[in-house]
Amino acid sequence: MARNHVMLSFLAWQLILLSAKPYLSDAAGGRWQLLQKSIGITAMHMQLLKNDRVIIFDRTDFGNSNLTLPGGKCRTVPKDCTAHSAEYSVITNTFRALFVQTDVWCSSGAVMPDGRLIQTGGFNSGARRVRTFIPCTGCDWTETPNGLAASRWYATNHILPSGRQIIIGGRKQFNYEFYPKSSGVPNLYSLPFLSQTNDPNIENNLYPFVFLNVDGNLFIFANNRSILLDYAANKVVKTYPEIPGGDPRCYPSTGSAVLLPLKNLQATSVEAEVLVCGGAPKGAYTEANNGNFVEALNTCARIKITDPNPQWVMETMPMARIMGDMTLLPNGNVLIINGASAGTAGWEIGRNPVLNPVIYRPDNKLGSRFELQNPSTIPRMYHSSAILLRDGRVLVGGSNPHPGYVFTNVLYPTELSLEAFYPPYLDAQFSNLRPQIVSPPSQTKLNPGRKLAVRFSVAGALAQNQVSVTVVSPSFTTHSFSMNQRLLVLGAETVTSLGNSTYEVQVTTPAGSGYLAPSGYYLLFVVHQEIPSEGIWVKLQ
Repeated sequence: MARNHVMLSFLAWQLILLSAKPYLSDAAGGRWQLLQKSIGITAMHMQLLKNDRVIIFDRTDFGNSNLTLPGGKCRTVPKDCTAHSAEYSVITNTFRALFVQTDVWCSSGAVMPDGRLIQTGGFNSGARRVRTFIPCTGCDWTETPNGLAASRWYATNHILPSGRQIIIGGRKQFNYEFYPKSSGVPNLYSLPFLSQTNDPNIENNLYPFVFLNVDGNLFIFANNRSILLDYAANKVVKTYPEIPGGDPRCYPSTGSAVLLPLKNLQATSVEAEVLVCGGAPKGAYTEANNGNFVEALNTCARIKITDPNPQWVMETMPMARIMGDMTLLPNGNVLIINGASAGTAGWEIGRNPVLNPVIYRPDNKLGSRFELQNPSTIPRMYHSSAILLRDGRVLVGGSNPHPGYVFTNVLYPTELSLEAFYPPYLDAQFSNLRPQIVSPPSQTKLNPGRKLAVRFSVAGALAQNQVSVTVVSPSFTTHSFSMNQRLLVLGAETVTSLGNSTYEVQVTTPAGSGYLAPSGYYLLFVVHQEIPSEGIWVKLQ
């Protein structure tokens, strides 16, 4: 009987796809490209590194994957000679197997200032592990047992101005810790806010949304509430209003959030705004587990976290969305992609895939900020992810709402593919407006608070008052949240013509406190009339 129900649901979904096509054809723009039909694993977690390679992993207890480990390598308990991590080369569109030794399911991470990926926690054997991946040819994971003071499952990491990572929360962990450890100081710091936002038997506070504020404190959003934390003093310095309506936005009622682009960086005080989109109504998780799939939230909430009297401003998306990813684009817009319109995160309790991305234009007037994009044909449900690439595309992968690899006789099969979404700025019609960076070369080191000259060419006429330079911190993305994602608009102090369609824009790099831009590798873009160049890698010192 259950099998018949699944097959009927599958047929109903196919009919929904067919009936939706005429409506979806009216979308504004963007296009899709299938990059790999299968990489052998599902892209539950993704991180772009400074060598234009993406580290991808799912979990070690899914069973055997479709990607064999090389050289006869195997995990021994249980024996598994297949990979659950992969390195994807953006430049060559190829991938190779990586060997992760312990379970990385629902883990977290960030890239250190030197470019190493530090990944923390996971499930069972992996809960207190620290794993390191160095971006070099042929490299693989190394693991440190008991590298964490507490088990971290569904936690959030963020790079701090000091270059260390803070690791916040996780299931039944109402505290935070740092990596690397410092001798002679406590290993764990209590954070009662996490227990206060924990809904019994549901949680709704996992993978909290964490952003480094411009004053050096941390903005932390969990469930429907948020605080500003002085993590060094272990003190809450501000409590923000509850989000209007009070509906949860964190896992498993999974919405997403971004710190909007930071601008006017030379001003005495820099404003910071956070945008939270999607989620599920109160009780939706319980309802979904009982077979009733409630429509997701169709609202976004925006707050200026640096305001003396901050208030949420509500906005309505074109459609409801849960488990969506929010990706900062090089021109300062926000891409909302992936997810479903009913149910919640969790095993097989999401319904109605949202195939259309939406672009949010934060500088437009309220009520005219959302722009519908052309749809994918691949549902990206629970355990999907999306990240920005250096060429301006967005890499999209994942989707596995099952506790194993399941490919047949289910509503939403395990998805092993990778595809790219091309935002409208990559359309050929904008080729005459698109800048091409001439200098500095990629991997240039930039000192804080210094003048920087960026040379670029443009084939068509240049609108000098519509040129800017942006830097973007690539994110560690999983479960609809992009950790450590950050975009700074360096502006354009002067733009000079050098002849032969070549120009030089002068900007100032962020100041040296690390509050605006912690040290590390960023993607630098020249943006002309909202059309970004291909990025180059720079190292902010």
